[in-house]
Amino acid sequence: MEGFSFEGVELSPEVLKSIEDMGFEEASPIQALAIPPIMQGRDIIGQAQTGTGKTAAFGIPILERINPRERDVQAIVLCPTRELAIQVSEEISNLAKRMRSVNVLPVYGGQPIDRQFKALKRGVQVVVGTPGRVMDHLERGTIVLDKVVLAVLDEADEMLDMGFREDIEFILEKVPDSVQTVFFSATMPQEILNLAKRFLKDPEFLKVTQKVLTVPNIEQIYYEVRPFQKIDALCRVMDVYNPKLTVVFCSTKRGVDELTANLQGRGYQADGLHGNLNQTQRDRVMNRFRKGGIEILVATDVAARGIDVENVEAVVNFDIPNDVEYYVHRIGRTGRAGRSGRAFTFVSPKEFWKLRDIKRYTKARIVQHQIPSIEEVETAKSGKLLQEIRQQIQTGNLERYISTVESFIETEFNGDLTTMEMAAALLRIMMKRDLGDALPDETSGGFGDTGAQVGMVRLFLNVGRKMRIGARDIVGAIAGETGLPGKMIGNIEIYDRFCFVEVPQDYAPEVLTVMNGNQIRGFRLFVEPASRK
Repeated sequence: MEGFSFEGVELSPEVLKSIEDMGFEEASPIQALAIPPIMQGRDIIGQAQTGTGKTAAFGIPILERINPRERDVQAIVLCPTRELAIQVSEEISNLAKRMRSVNVLPVYGGQPIDRQFKALKRGVQVVVGTPGRVMDHLERGTIVLDKVVLAVLDEADEMLDMGFREDIEFILEKVPDSVQTVFFSATMPQEILNLAKRFLKDPEFLKVTQKVLTVPNIEQIYYEVRPFQKIDALCRVMDVYNPKLTVVFCSTKRGVDELTANLQGRGYQADGLHGNLNQTQRDRVMNRFRKGGIEILVATDVAARGIDVENVEAVVNFDIPNDVEYYVHRIGRTGRAGRSGRAFTFVSPKEFWKLRDIKRYTKARIVQHQIPSIEEVETAKSGKLLQEIRQQIQTGNLERYISTVESFIETEFNGDLTTMEMAAALLRIMMKRDLGDALPDETSGGFGDTGAQVGMVRLFLNVGRKMRIGARDIVGAIAGETGLPGKMIGNIEIYDRFCFVEVPQDYAPEVLTVMNGNQIRGFRLFVEPASRK
């Protein structure tokens, strides 16, 4: 990965592949500053705000330094809160996904300590914890720091503000004298410098200057969504707000390709832009976008640099960015030249800490909205259609069509049909073509009679007993891929080469979207609403 190459530093293929999987196309400023000296064994003090990608700045060197074959604790990361400890642990675990036998364990108060005992006994190379709980383990002898090669203080200033100085000193005194020590802090009070003087060896000072963050003329909205709801949520937002041009940001190139294909399949004029496209392809996509041939441009952060299209009316953070500055760069694609614009951000429950950091450092008012309902989409669509009808009436020259309508009413209904009923039927046909299965059905939630219990939809899946598929496989796949709790999945009937499963009516569109084309035990799925028993 060109964006993650550093002069004099070589990253392992496993770490590079994990970085690519996570969607990082290039190093953030703090990563570019910090990774080389940490990899070279230097002690450092890095001054950087939360939300600038600093976890990877120390997480990557940690994974390059440890020995996966050894089960001892080789790296210790101290964090001020349990929430941050969990977040840091998850990100380092994601970076280590391609590395065999690497275990990362968060330890913090409020979690049963017995569970942590068992994990530590199995072998853990990286411990991420709050000072109090790490001290507890040290005193019990369940964590031993004799083999630690790298110690990190994350958000050191906040830990000191919370009164953890003595705990930190106690822990750092337990690591070997040869340990490499790294401090990250948003501010640099004298207390940090005193601590560094005592525990760091000739440290290198690194600082990322916080840029001025401005987001004028942009209405900022966020939606709380589960991952499997994102595509439907995006379509509903586009249909209700109907922006002229929209840029949708994804974190990965694969995400851009998948979302673009999905939008095109649903009838939207969309195309993708990412680092795998050559310059000719990029120019073609951008020219179509500028001229309005593409309504929705799906892009990664790196590919979107330099996009300067004045009439972009909306930006969508389909994937919330890891870096606060990326958020500002993204939404700055709209609201250009004094115009107003809208920025929509999709946030899963596990990502609210990212939204909190964005709010904190941009000082922006980001308001939560509910995902537009099907009824709101229908109202917006019908309003747009009625506006087109209004324009046609004003244009005139409708005599030929009036004659056709009059003839149809007389011939087919012997004149026993009003023009109002005729217009309503035409409107319904147009809406059905536009909204498809999303158009509400008062009797069955839009799925017809699938033979399910009230409030459920019965789905057909093209896998069965002959493929060694059991009920546990079906529940696990649906729950794991869509986030639908397994206990909410209803009756399952399994036959030799197909099966039926009932899911809640509200979740059925998402299950259909996510599971179609997915796999169970290596078999590609075809999923559709079942016909009546």
